[in-house]
Amino acid sequence: MTRDSLTAVTAEIESCVACPRLVAWREQAAREKPARYARDEYWARPVAGFGDPKARLLIVGLAPAAHGGNRTGRVFTGDRSGDWLFRALHKAGYANQPTSVSRGDGLRLRGAYVAAVVRCAPPANKPTTTERDTCIGYLEREMRLLRDLRVVVALGSFGWDGVVRVARAGGHAPARKPRFGHLAEAAIGPWTLLGSYHPSQQNTFTGTLTEPMFDAVFARARALSPE
Repeated sequence: MTRDSLTAVTAEIESCVACPRLVAWREQAAREKPARYARDEYWARPVAGFGDPKARLLIVGLAPAAHGGNRTGRVFTGDRSGDWLFRALHKAGYANQPTSVSRGDGLRLRGAYVAAVVRCAPPANKPTTTERDTCIGYLEREMRLLRDLRVVVALGSFGWDGVVRVARAGGHAPARKPRFGHLAEAAIGPWTLLGSYHPSQQNTFTGTLTEPMFDAVFARARALSPE
């Protein structure tokens, strides 16, 4: 049997057509571009994880944005949620630059890896339960292959639930499901799971999530997993 690898997982993710609704939506978004992206050639495929194979920190989001990762081909890249995420990772010393605008922009992560529960942009940012369950095996493999992993930051309750599902599948999660919250913390087998409100515009524009609140998550992640 061929040994699994992050390279193999990435290749499988990027060629996946398992969910017809998501395939149709990601391609529709690429055709019906907003004016500001009219000249862009969209990726319009599933979006794999990105970062350091020796990561001690994993960040897990919901899914690529229709005009973010679905456009650029890199998770949390080219949208405002990504602006918040990579700015925070840069402050915490995990990224060499505070911006993530395209696959060729020179961004590098050190000690961190970024992924999502679902790898295609879903309509209204709401995957179905079937789509989640079809896709979550990719996250399970990535977590297994990140052999130095110590801390997982879940962005939002969907990411939190996804990580708990992966942990339970591997026999790691506690008997009672840990409750999501901002800066919530739970031990799940070999990892510490940290919760964060998602840096969506719904949260950042309303003040539900502020930069100091977000920075505190990655300061805690660093404290839990020093180099």
